[in-house]
Amino acid sequence: MIRVEFLGPIQKDPLELDITNLNQLAKILQEDKELSQWLQNSAVAVNDTLVSSLDVELEDGDKVSLLPPVCGG
Repeated sequence: MIRVEFLGPIQKDPLELDITNLNQLAKILQEDKELSQWLQNSAVAVNDTLVSSLDVELEDGDKVSLLPPVCGG
């Protein structure tokens, strides 16, 4: 199982999913109208390391974090 966490202003509980790559996750998240607005502008981290490709393979126990842009100073 993969744990998906939503950080910052995304008000969503973590998900536990049985998936093997980020492409699968993207398809699942795009179906959620609340989340779809965040997807294009958010960074993605796998096990606290930023990734730039949806081709990243996932293993059981991995944590994926969705990091939306935030304002601050």
